[in-house]
Amino acid sequence: MIEKKIKVMVVDDSALVRQVVSAALARDPAIEVIGTASDPVFAMDKMKSLWPDVLVVDIEMPRMDGISFLRKVMAERPTPTVICSSLAEEGTQAAFDALAAGAVSIITKPKIGLKSFLEDASSDIVSAVRTAAGANLRALGRSAREKIAPKLSADAILPSGAPSAMARTTDQVIAIGTSTGGTQALESVLTQLPATCLGIVIVQHMPEKFTAMFAQRLNGLCQIEVREAQNGDRVFPGRALIAPGGKHMMLKRSGAQYVVEIVSGPLVNRHRPSVDVLFRSTAKYAGKNALGIIMTGMGDDGARGLKEMRSAGASTIAQDEASSVVFGMPKEAIKLGGAEQVMSLERIPLAMMAYSQKLG
Repeated sequence: MIEKKIKVMVVDDSALVRQVVSAALARDPAIEVIGTASDPVFAMDKMKSLWPDVLVVDIEMPRMDGISFLRKVMAERPTPTVICSSLAEEGTQAAFDALAAGAVSIITKPKIGLKSFLEDASSDIVSAVRTAAGANLRALGRSAREKIAPKLSADAILPSGAPSAMARTTDQVIAIGTSTGGTQALESVLTQLPATCLGIVIVQHMPEKFTAMFAQRLNGLCQIEVREAQNGDRVFPGRALIAPGGKHMMLKRSGAQYVVEIVSGPLVNRHRPSVDVLFRSTAKYAGKNALGIIMTGMGDDGARGLKEMRSAGASTIAQDEASSVVFGMPKEAIKLGGAEQVMSLERIPLAMMAYSQKLG
């Protein structure tokens, strides 16, 4: 049986990059380069007739930059994208913007010695494309699937067990989980909340170093305080804590108050931080004193955790398909019966405020 190949398009204004990257990808029998383009406008024209499974995109290009192109693609038809750019060094604003726009991974090109670098890094480019295709749950050959890490559940961090939440406390909490498209969705939600909103804990799938930048940016836009969580931080009204990239975040109880615990550990649902870990801890330690919200994102991280929250008495919400950049995570939560309500992104801030007022 012939295995379906991963269709790739390379978008870069450098003819050298297009040639070397295309040649590297073409050597992999599981990948087919279906086209190249010197800028995003040409790429969009070509994609009208044949849409790729994965895009490899530069940032600095004529007529439209790569970040704007990525946002356009994610809004029209979410497609796994690997950013390959000299501007996207780790920790830079360009790299942050790329990940915030939905890039699956980033390869940083050097400013000199480009050809030798691309040739030496050909295996990394191939690996990034394979991983990107898998991240969107597209069919891959068995050999590619075997390279993906085992998919662990939240049991790897916090065993399931009888809830230990107090029946009623003076503190309540809102737990949010999201992934692809979530940076924009979180900005839309959090900027509408008043300073009196309940304390919020958030897992946004994002690499280490980028969550602090993301939280800092949101903090400057919102009435509530937004910060990257530190171990032992208290959850209280007017504060949103974002799990640090590369670490899991759990909600714990300290007396009648809630705090977060930041821990290392294996990937859960191939993510660290994992939404399932946060949601399970919220189910266990907050129970009916919590509201759980799952928003746009690939895969199914958080689906089981939201079901556990609902079973523990929490109110739960899933973002609807029409307003999601990628409907994977909310869809799986709805299928499992974890979502008490399904609503558009525009309605979620109103629902959060209504929940706060109800409890008040």
